[in-house]
Amino acid sequence: MLTQTALVHNAAWKQTFDTFLETWSAQHGQEFVPFDSDADYHRYVDGRPRADGVRTFLASRNIILPEGSPDDGPDLQTVNGIGNRKNLLVLQKIQEGAVQVYAGSVDYLTAAKEAGLRRAVVSASANCKDVLEAAGIADLIEVRVDGVTARERNLPGKPAPDTFLYAAQQLGLPPESCAVYEDAQAGVAAGRAGGFGIVIGVDRIGPAQAQALRDNGADIVVEDLSELLTR
Repeated sequence: MLTQTALVHNAAWKQTFDTFLETWSAQHGQEFVPFDSDADYHRYVDGRPRADGVRTFLASRNIILPEGSPDDGPDLQTVNGIGNRKNLLVLQKIQEGAVQVYAGSVDYLTAAKEAGLRRAVVSASANCKDVLEAAGIADLIEVRVDGVTARERNLPGKPAPDTFLYAAQQLGLPPESCAVYEDAQAGVAAGRAGGFGIVIGVDRIGPAQAQALRDNGADIVVEDLSELLTR
């Protein structure tokens, strides 16, 4: 939502799942049906912790794999192995300078800081710290709750509200006094489940995604956070 990493993640998932599905289809004598970067990404993967995304998407194809362990190599046909393969691709793209910011989001975050509002970022990604630093916006964030935090604290990922609730706790605020800003369906569902004061959906795709964000719990939907500065 702050950075254009959704494109990076989407491309990495597409490459990872298509490689796996081609091999799986050949092994089981099935037709190869590629990963859909629109429907599959937003329905099963976007906003979820990495392993949950693998598990949820594969379940949609009636594929069940061993969980493996977080240390599984990227060549293993396990939930963690596939997730680690995707993560390697994302890290490579980050190192290549693929992270760009949404200027309107940075303007809004800067205005929030100047107004004295508390600010936390909640991300399913274990690479959140690297992304914020690569984008040059780490200094605008007070609290970071990411995939690393969730693993260390044993917090369920979105659409469960736990990571958002933990961020509010770290800010010293009750959830009803906080706003959630999300561009993922799982994220707005988490904000609604957590009883936050308002859940704002950010639609970067079009009418179908805007409606999906509303259906999952967004109170309002904007195309860019800068719109909120003029309302």
